[in-house]
Amino acid sequence: MWRNISEDKRTFITFFDCLWFNLYTKASCKGRVLTWIKKKQIFSKKYVLVPIVRWSHWSLLILCHLGESLQSKLRTPCMLLLDSLEKAGPRCLEPDIRKFVLDIYKSEGRAENKELISKIPLLVPKVPQQRGGEECGNYVLYYINLFVQGAPENFSMDDYPYFMKQNWFSHECLEAFFEKLEPIEM
Repeated sequence: MWRNISEDKRTFITFFDCLWFNLYTKASCKGRVLTWIKKKQIFSKKYVLVPIVRWSHWSLLILCHLGESLQSKLRTPCMLLLDSLEKAGPRCLEPDIRKFVLDIYKSEGRAENKELISKIPLLVPKVPQQRGGEECGNYVLYYINLFVQGAPENFSMDDYPYFMKQNWFSHECLEAFFEKLEPIEM
């Protein structure tokens, strides 16, 4: 999928491996994960896509403008959590997400503290929901695709979620997307 994203979009968007968040929560792996993240230079990116798999469920965290000041009016730092199974309670991830973000800031030697990180909005927009119990990974891939294609120049809290509505896509569009993807070669 990343190969199909235009080079200009790749300059302001990056992604984490889908295992990193889960590995980060294990004390023995935390340092390695933060080292890997440091190599991504995320504070120079507008958007960081963080697939999360916890409790056998996938969701997508999008870190927006983390390199900007919390007082910025043009580029507001925020976090979006897209979850195709709202019943799974996406807010239960918030403490781990905030600790993750705080540790990323610390590993970069930045001055932000726990209090400042707590002020970064974590938004959970209403997005299309999966119909079955095992489609969450497909939804995360499709959320990534749609977000990258429509990523605004500067994410704004005004009129949020102006591009992620409940009717953001249809199930037919999701199925067509997966039919077009190249098979993964092993």
